[in-house]
Amino acid sequence: MSAQRTTRGYFSVSSRARGLLQAVTFMMLALPLAGCGTGSLWDKFTAKDDTFVEEPADKIYNEGLYLMNEKKDMKAANKKFEEVDRQHPYSDWARKSLLMSAYASYQGGDFDGCIGAATRYVTLHPGSPDAAYAQYLIAASHYDQIPDTSRDQARTEKAIAALEEVVRKYPSSEYATSAKAKIEGARDQLAGKEMNVGRYYAQKRDYTAAINRYKTVVTQYQTTRHVEEALFRLTEAYMAIGIVGEAQTAAAVLGHNFPDSRWYKDAYNLVKSGGLEPSENQGSWISRTFKKMGLG
Repeated sequence: MSAQRTTRGYFSVSSRARGLLQAVTFMMLALPLAGCGTGSLWDKFTAKDDTFVEEPADKIYNEGLYLMNEKKDMKAANKKFEEVDRQHPYSDWARKSLLMSAYASYQGGDFDGCIGAATRYVTLHPGSPDAAYAQYLIAASHYDQIPDTSRDQARTEKAIAALEEVVRKYPSSEYATSAKAKIEGARDQLAGKEMNVGRYYAQKRDYTAAINRYKTVVTQYQTTRHVEEALFRLTEAYMAIGIVGEAQTAAAVLGHNFPDSRWYKDAYNLVKSGGLEPSENQGSWISRTFKKMGLG
């Protein structure tokens, strides 16, 4: 009986072992097939995952600063700052890194990247002391992409809107003064665009269309450098279509506000060539516009 149990037990254990061995063998044969083309499942089971190693936030941040300041490698620095946010998304280091990512993008000429990161910063941290700077980076990125006056000025309009946002939200910040100066530069660009179009129409002898463009400069962009030429061009266009009263007024207002301007000399000579003198009509839209602005 004992021998029989032993024998029976032997065969029982051996059968289970054979079954297990067959199952393992089948799995080993099947693994390479299942992983065909992308590495076997066996490799995936046995491989170590070295793709993610968490590092201290300050270490990654300082590496980003080094790459940015010492190596001048803005793209590499940006990757470090983004890594801080990825590994430590709710830390104070992540907040700092987001702002530095915007700055590095700006310095590297990646203006869209800067706008994206800075916008995210302002959205997530509106009460931060650095929110004013983030908003300024958005505006500066638009401003630095302003095209020349021969092209569409949609980017200029965006720059002005963003710069005005800096002044409106952070009027006492150090960035408000710079933003105001940039606003004037952008407005000068818009005035230049109007002058370009006005001169184009004048060359085509479409004086009415030209006058409308010069009028825009006089009424909306009086503080730009283009207003002097605009007044001369108005004198020129009005003389060309025989509305001499407005031509005289344009010349007179030009002489009153910019007596040393070369444009006034040209306007004066043009009016004189028609046997007239510069003379301001107080009821003219030109005169009213300048008086309204306290310049007439």
